[in-house]
Parts: sequence; C-alpha cells; structure tokens
Amino acid sequence: MEITYASPSFSDLSAVAAAAATSTMPSSATAPRPLRIIPLQHPTATSSSSPPPNVAFARWTAGLRRMTWLQWLEFFLPCIRWIRIYKWREYFQVDLMAGITVGVMLVPQSMSYAKLAGLQPIYGLCKIAELSVLWMSFVICEDSGFVPLFVYAIFGSSRQLAVGPVALVSLLVSNVLSGIADSSSELYTELAILLSLMVGILECVMGLLRLGWLIRFISHSVISGFTTASAIVIGLSQAKYFLGYDLDKSSKIIPVVKSIIDGADKFSWPPFVMGSSMLAILLVMKHLGKSRKYLRFLRAAGPLTAVVLGTIFAKVFHPPSISLAAKGIDEDVVGEIPQGLPKFSVPKAFEYAQSLIPTAILITGVAILESVGIAKALAAKNGYELDSNQELFGLGVSNVLGSFFSAYPTTGSFSRSAVNHESGAKSGVSGIVSGIIMVCALMFLTPLFEYIPQCTLAAIVISAVIGLIDYDEAIFLWRVDKKDFLLWTITSTTTLFLGIEIGVLVGVGVSLAFVIHESANPHIAVLGRLPGTTVYRNVKQYPEAYTYNGIVIVRVDAPIYFANTSYIKDRLREYEVDVDSSKSRGPEVERIYFVILEMAPVTYIDSSAVQALKDLYQEYKLRDVQIAISNPSPEVLLTLSKSGLVELIGKEWYFVRVHDAVQVCLQHVQSLKAGFNSSHTSLSSLEDKPSLLGRLSKERAENLSTDLEAGNGRPPLPRDRDSQLEPLLSNER
Repeated sequence: MEITYASPSFSDLSAVAAAAATSTMPSSATAPRPLRIIPLQHPTATSSSSPPPNVAFARWTAGLRRMTWLQWLEFFLPCIRWIRIYKWREYFQVDLMAGITVGVMLVPQSMSYAKLAGLQPIYGLCKIAELSVLWMSFVICEDSGFVPLFVYAIFGSSRQLAVGPVALVSLLVSNVLSGIADSSSELYTELAILLSLMVGILECVMGLLRLGWLIRFISHSVISGFTTASAIVIGLSQAKYFLGYDLDKSSKIIPVVKSIIDGADKFSWPPFVMGSSMLAILLVMKHLGKSRKYLRFLRAAGPLTAVVLGTIFAKVFHPPSISLAAKGIDEDVVGEIPQGLPKFSVPKAFEYAQSLIPTAILITGVAILESVGIAKALAAKNGYELDSNQELFGLGVSNVLGSFFSAYPTTGSFSRSAVNHESGAKSGVSGIVSGIIMVCALMFLTPLFEYIPQCTLAAIVISAVIGLIDYDEAIFLWRVDKKDFLLWTITSTTTLFLGIEIGVLVGVGVSLAFVIHESANPHIAVLGRLPGTTVYRNVKQYPEAYTYNGIVIVRVDAPIYFANTSYIKDRLREYEVDVDSSKSRGPEVERIYFVILEMAPVTYIDSSAVQALKDLYQEYKLRDVQIAISNPSPEVLLTLSKSGLVELIGKEWYFVRVHDAVQVCLQHVQSLKAGFNSSHTSLSSLEDKPSLLGRLSKERAENLSTDLEAGNGRPPLPRDRDSQLEPLLSNER
C-alpha cells in the first residue's frame, strides 16, 4: 500500500528544484516565502532549571502540614480507606463467602507448605491465625499479659491479596535451613522463626525508604524461568510421599532424580496409588472450577475434599503403608497437632543471623515479586489504587509480628488471591473471615488432622505448583524476543541444576548484563525527511525518507553518559564515512560537512559525555566538519552551557527543530558548492580558499553584534541566498 505524506503535487522534489533552477525572475504570485527559524532560548548565568536544595524539602513539609488527622490515620492504617466506604449490605455477604472459600482452601494448604518447609504443620496454621484476625483475638502469654495481633488487613493496601505460606518461600526455607540444622531439631524451628523476623525487618525498611522500585531490575523472563524451575524442584521434593521411601534433600534436580532411581527397590504402591488418586481429584476439580463459572467453588474445595477423603480412608481402613511409619519415612500421617492458639515468644538463635542474611534478602525479593505483582493486578481489576511501598510495609509488619507467634516467612499467594478475587471479595473482611476459620481449626479441629496422610498433603502441594510451570511463556518469548527466551532458559536451567540461590543470582546477573549492554550500546538512527513534510524520521523505518548531500542527521535514543560515549563516537565516525548517497537530495558535494545531533530523546548527559562531545568537536574541526545540536532538553542544555560546550560550538548552531538546522546547513552547503563552481581550478587558488569552518567563524564574528541586538542567539539567514534555498525547502510543504 502506498504511503502518502502530502499532496501529489509536492512529491517530486527534483522536478520542483529543476523548474526553480530554470525559471527567471519570479512573479509576485510565485515569490518565495521567507524562511523561518525558531530561536532557541539559551540559559543565562542567572537562570537554572534546578530548584534550590531546600525547595523539595519545603514542599514535602508543607504537604505534611496540610494533612488532616484522617489522612494521617489512613497513612498509618490503610485499612481505614476501605472501612470508611464499606457498604455492609452490599459487600458483607460476598466477603463472607469469599473468606469461607479461601479459609477452607487455606487449612490444608498451610499444613502442606509447612511440611514442605521442613516444619510441623502447626507452624503453617499459626501464621494464618496470627495474620488474619483483626483485634478480635488475644493471646494469653506465659506472663499473663495480653498482646493484640496486628494483621496484614490493617497495614496492607490490597483488598483481595491472600497472605500466608506459599510453596516457593517454603522451599527456600527448607533448602537453606537443612544445611544448618536437622529438620527434626528445635534449632531448625528457631531458625525458621528468626528468618521470618529478618524478612519482616527488611520489608519494613524497604517500604519506609520507598525502595520497592529496586525489583524493577528483575525482568519478567527471570521470574518466569525461576518459578518454572522451582515448581519442578518442589514437585520432585514431594515425590517421597508418593513413592514410599526417603529421598535426598536438595534444591538441585540431579541429586533428587538420582536418589529416586537408587531407591526404586523400596517402592510402595499403596501411597503411590492414594497420592495419585488425590492428585487426579485435585486437578479435575481445579479444571472444572476454572472452565465453568457455576462450578468455580470446586477450585477452592479441592484441597479440603482431598484431605477429607484421605483422612476417612486412613481412619477407617488403617492401611499399614500409609498410617504407620514405614520404609525410611518418619511418619506417613501428620500426627498429633497441638491444640489452641500460639503463645507469644521472642525469636532465638540470633548467633545464626549473619549466615541467614543472603536467604532473607532472597526471600524478600521473591515476596515482593509475588505479592506486589498479584496485588497490583487485582487492584487494577477492582478499580482502586495500590501503594506498592505501603504493601511492602504491610507484609513486613505481618512477618515481624508473626515471628513472635512461631511463624515462618510468608507472603501473598497467587492461587489463593485469585480464588479470593473470583469469589467476589471486596475488602479485607474476607481475610478476617479466613482468619476466624483458622482460629476455629486451631482450637477445635486439630484432633481431626492427626490422620491426614502425608501423600495427600504432597498431592495438594504438587497440584498447586503445576500451575507455576510456565511453558506457555517460553513459547511466547521464543516467538517474540529471542533474547528474553535465552534469559528464561538460562535462569530455569541454572536453577534446576545448580540450585535456587545460584539460579536467582545468575538470572538477575544476566538480566542486569542485558540492561547494561543495551545502555552501553544505545539505538542510534540516521534521520531523513519524509516527502512533503518537515518531519524527519529513521531512514531504516521509513525507506522513502531522503537525506541531503553534505549533511548527516543522527538521533541518539538514550541518555549519554560514561558507559556509552565511546560507542556513540564510533557510530558518528561511521556515519560520517558511510553515507547512502542514492537517496540524497540537494547540491552534490564530495563529503559530509555538517553533522546534526537530534537530542530530543537524550534526557541526561554527564561530564564524561560532555568531554566526549568536546573531543568530537575538535576531531570534526580538523576535518572541516561542523556540529549542530537540535532540540536539547532544558537539563541537557544547562549542562552543556555550564561546561562551555555551547560557546565552543557556537550558540548559532543550537536549534529548536531538526528542520531549522537543516535549513541553515543546507544553505551553507549550497553556497559552498557555488563557491567551488566559481573558483579557479588551479591548485594555488584552491589552497588559498578558506575552509568551511573558517568562513563560518568569520560569519559568526561579523554577525555577533546582530545577535546581541536581535537576542535570538543565531544570525539571520542572508537575504541574497533565500531564493537559492527556497526551491529545496519551502516548495515541499
């Protein structure tokens, strides 16, 4: 399809130029229009685009003084925002049903994830009970004091996020702590609780300092590759409850697969059949709940159904390979769970805190990615704003308080948050209802949990992590961006074969390497003029765009700083030499005389870039080439002015538009061509002829007084050359 930028009468520039060249004195009707150049405002010694240092602080303090008591209350307790506008008759019923749905799903999942973390199931239940009750429960401590339980619903800003144990964090806890202590020891539990305190402190600090933006440096490809590999590792870690014999504890796939093969002679079919049956039931119910709206309750009821069926089977039939200890597994059923709410206790084992810092940082990063990501998506769907830093602070407070009530690190859950949203949750009331269900389970139902088969809990974990295996993302990345697919592959492969910590570090490192590479090698485009317009675009994107002989227009699509100055200089030298003259218009000259830098996309320039531009100017000066700058931002122009580069290049070579720069440069090229045609061809006459920059400097000196009087910062175009330049510029408009 033909692209038209102007009327057909202006499409043939060569014909217009030829007609203008052969015409004699133009009539008044066809008199050339005057050429207009927009003056660029240069910064003066007294002007500055940067406010005084105390202005930002003054504005901040003024904003704080204007805050009312209600705004202060909402600042510290974000739950007030939805409590004030809560419609009890309209919202309470749906919040009640959503809370019950998530609570029913949460009880078995919490126990399963606690086992995945190497802890007793009670620690998963304790966390949920502590997180979700809103000043409705008080814990009687050993010193007979009362401690109110602050929850995520108070400090978090999301109204649908379901907070609690998740598979990925549970795997990280197990992977790190198993190398320090035995999972059956008291030290292991104390380290998990201490880890919750450390993660909570990190999240609170990041939220208060508003450092949530740091996670932006981790690309989606890294997250997808990491979660995919972690899901496979989590699934294999639960295989021992299906196979009936113990496996090596490792976050690497090779040791786990090797131990599965080596212990094949210990295989027991009863737990395998039962676990596979429970997994099949869970997957079918999840599929029906997703595919049919009227059956969506099945998605949340799946874990509870599996627990009930497995418990009844173990209680009624007492199969020896499931209900009794066998073949290297400590227990094949959950066993006795302490009844009642958790008591207040201060975290211990602080001597191990230093060794847990890397893990705490890793868990914090995963928690932010998982929680803030789903919270933002749900907030957008439900039409309210989410404060990411407040969300981070809320997660931190919940983990800090949880550590004083025997809880290990937790975060927002993708699956439960999705169920909460699909169930119609409108506010944090649904989380409070889920908390009440958890409290009831702790106080009255723990005897029923004793006969839950371990293979059933393993099936719940596997059914949850299957959805994290994101092979669709890999196919999409392969089709859209091979570089992101490579990043996904590297992250997932290293996580599988080298471990979770190394996988995360390698993925983030490669992701940052890509960012640095893109920043150090920015996109640079040669611009050409679209026919019939004064618009200049990338000649590779618009093949019909044409350039002018003797002029090269270059656009740098990135900030210019120390890391990319060398690359930009090399590309500019390349463009100066390698010029496609087949699409060039205007007077025919043998080389480039002007380089126009379009700096509109350049948002920042540092001292190294300024020095590089000075060096480039000196190089061009030796080769009789003039630099022109187009459309610099106020900050960039101020930096160039302070560094003396504006005076060095000359104020008359700074332009508002690319077209302004082209008009001036094309005029000089045309006068240069005419000068060469009228000069003598002898060698002596050529040697005596001044260079282009010499003549430009002379014109600059002659017009200095005119510049000061006009105040434009640029000499006006000589009138006797307007008629020569007009056919090349104004007739195309």
